[in-house]
Amino acid sequence: MKVQMHSVHFTADQSLLDFIQKRLDKLETFYDRVTEGEVIMKLNNKDGIDNKTVELKVLVPGSTLFSQADAATFEAATDEAAEGLRRQIKKHKEKLTSH
Repeated sequence: MKVQMHSVHFTADQSLLDFIQKRLDKLETFYDRVTEGEVIMKLNNKDGIDNKTVELKVLVPGSTLFSQADAATFEAATDEAAEGLRRQIKKHKEKLTSH
């Protein structure tokens, strides 16, 4: 899957980018028709420890799936957002096969 990654107001290190790529590649095991993805990582200026946001968007035929999560680390936010996408992908796939 081709993935575009954007980090807003900071530079993401290669290990973080590799982690996110691996996590998104796992989504293809649930549905092999995911065509491309986009990741936006942001540092929030809000108080508290959950100040890192990850937005994941993947394109599947006929639909765009989106998930967003806030956490203390980008890895934790990625896991949470990817889990949300996994559920959406399964629902999307079930909808297609039930017709």
